[in-house]
Amino acid sequence: MSSIRNSRTRLLTAAATVALAALSLTACSDGTGTRDEGASKGPAKNAPAAATAPESSPASSASASANAKPADTTSKPSKPSEPSKRSTVRASTAKAPAAVAKVVTCEGSNTKTVAAPLNRPVNHMLLTVTNTGGKTCYLYGYPIVRFSQAQSVPPVIEASQPQAVVTLEPGESGYASVSLSAADGSGEYGYTEKSLSIYFQGRSTNGNTGKAAYPKLPAKGVYIDDSIQVTYWQQSMDDAISW
Repeated sequence: MSSIRNSRTRLLTAAATVALAALSLTACSDGTGTRDEGASKGPAKNAPAAATAPESSPASSASASANAKPADTTSKPSKPSEPSKRSTVRASTAKAPAAVAKVVTCEGSNTKTVAAPLNRPVNHMLLTVTNTGGKTCYLYGYPIVRFSQAQSVPPVIEASQPQAVVTLEPGESGYASVSLSAADGSGEYGYTEKSLSIYFQGRSTNGNTGKAAYPKLPAKGVYIDDSIQVTYWQQSMDDAISW
């Protein structure tokens, strides 16, 4: 029995030796040799090696510092940007705000005057002055009425003075009336006139200013006497013929 056990033991030992030899031959034929279990935890076979910066020596650093040019720290004033041509064109074509128009004095060169005899009130004539200019004008005081044969100008009815100066925008009209003769016949030195001149007063209402107007009278003329009077310029026709 012991000889049989010894023989079995030797067979098992021989079989194990043959198996180990076979494994060794297989590893050698693979070209990798014995595999290290710790190699699996290292970097991959094809991974690139980490780049290592070369260390510069103190001498090379000093040489580089000596050869480097000092930076120019002087600040230069910045050149102001010029406006583009498009911006200049826009600025030149832009409309400026409309300036406040200067008010001028109404006179013969910027107005048109019409003289029209009235039936009511009787023996009256209406003067209508229209602003034909491009600016607002002030119609100061009262009309200085001069007939060709008259020795003096008619006096003004003081009670007809308005509270404010008559202001005419372009195209607007102002009015005054002339009482030509006494309705009851009490006037003296009456005669017929066929020519009329109207002069305008300035701001001081002392004398006349500018050009005169020469409105036409009816072909038969108008009858006047020494009771003739005029009103101040009025803003409305109704105010003018109420005297």
